[in-house]
Amino acid sequence: MTDHHRENDSQTSESAEARRAALERVVFRLRNEHPELSAHRVLDLRQKVILILLIACACVWGWFDPVGLLIIGNALMMLYYLALCIYKFYLIDLALVSQKEIRVPDAELAALSDQELPVYTILVPLYKEAEILHGLIDALARLDYPHDKLDVLLLLETDDAETKHAVASIKLPAFIRPVVVPFLAPKTKPKACNLGLRLARGEYLVIYDAEDRPEPDQLKKAVAAFRHTEPDVICLQAKLNFYNPRQNLLTRLFTVEYSMWYDLFLPGLDYLSQLVPLGGTSNHFRTDKLRELMGWDPYNVTEDCDLGVRLAGHGYQTRIIDSTTWEEACSSLRYWIRQRSRWVKGYMQTYLVHSRRPLNTTRSLGFSGSLGFHFMVGGTPICLLVNPIYWALAVVWMVFRSEQVAGLFPFPVIVAAMVSLFAGNFVFIYAGMLAACRRGYYDLAKHALLMPFYWILMSLAAWKGVLQLFRRPSF
Repeated sequence: MTDHHRENDSQTSESAEARRAALERVVFRLRNEHPELSAHRVLDLRQKVILILLIACACVWGWFDPVGLLIIGNALMMLYYLALCIYKFYLIDLALVSQKEIRVPDAELAALSDQELPVYTILVPLYKEAEILHGLIDALARLDYPHDKLDVLLLLETDDAETKHAVASIKLPAFIRPVVVPFLAPKTKPKACNLGLRLARGEYLVIYDAEDRPEPDQLKKAVAAFRHTEPDVICLQAKLNFYNPRQNLLTRLFTVEYSMWYDLFLPGLDYLSQLVPLGGTSNHFRTDKLRELMGWDPYNVTEDCDLGVRLAGHGYQTRIIDSTTWEEACSSLRYWIRQRSRWVKGYMQTYLVHSRRPLNTTRSLGFSGSLGFHFMVGGTPICLLVNPIYWALAVVWMVFRSEQVAGLFPFPVIVAAMVSLFAGNFVFIYAGMLAACRRGYYDLAKHALLMPFYWILMSLAAWKGVLQLFRRPSF
């Protein structure tokens, strides 16, 4: 090899290293600049020390007074259950009476001229999605938005040869451009989105998944809504629901749950102006503010929920917009458990990250916002993990009339437990029926009666998620 070739190879290598370093700065900006806000570590040193001390204290207490330890722990858990139930009941009531989510009249949409509409960036992370690529392109083309103002980025993974080949074989519309995400661990959706954020040209930005079918006027509604809201509203969350709700029993129950979350709980949070745990898709952002927040945490597998917390912590607001994106409900129990375990694991990651500095979190979110954080982000995985323990205790007591189990429930505790069990289950089943009817799924309302069995599946997935949290946190 000549000296000239060696020099060229050296320059090429240095150029590749420089590009990789620049990419890492963009993708891992949050971890590099604010490591305490990133899930790249499950627990920081302070959390590990506190956890060890708590376990040690519990062991000592349990050695001398195991019954007293269990009664106190049980009482605290019952109080938490009651507080969580009351909080969620309150959100449901607010959603029913307030109707605060943003509604854009048809006349206002019709008055929008193409010339005044801004460029809108759409990020579509893809992985092993070759089969539904044509449907995705058709859905994007049906958006009621001038195509010359659309900036659609298909984010492709380096090792996904099938999807890359499928994209290369299609004549893409001019407003769609494929972007290959270089390999960097971890291989996650937020990592790809951070690269897309860097390349975004739009004043506003939204994320859609490959199977999403947003209502055609959703982008125009978002533009109109942003123009009518205060500058501190930097995110609009569209509602999510499914276009295959009746495929099987699992999709029916999944639809009832989704309808409760997006049509009752999130509008209630919107009314209170509290943090909104964002869904994984159809989040509309002011692009400049999203860059200010350093995008998403590539180590968090529910990067949307984490971003919702950080957004609120910086004094910004998320509002709910009355527009729906239709998704495909997972109809396979195996894949549903994989999906749900990831969601629960991500909520645990988010809760642990923002509990590292609890006083800072309370100051930034405010008292009421902190309640929402502890109940909606922390309470979701906590209850799913603890529920099987109480179900087992109930079965043991009913079958064997165990005095040991009864001893763990003194009168005040058993009263709280009974209220949580009966009133809580009744109201949540009723809320499921109500949410299904509000969505127009009247035939699915009766399936809310089966929600306790659905909760068993959610708890199984939650335990899978917590076990995976320490083995494969970013998987």
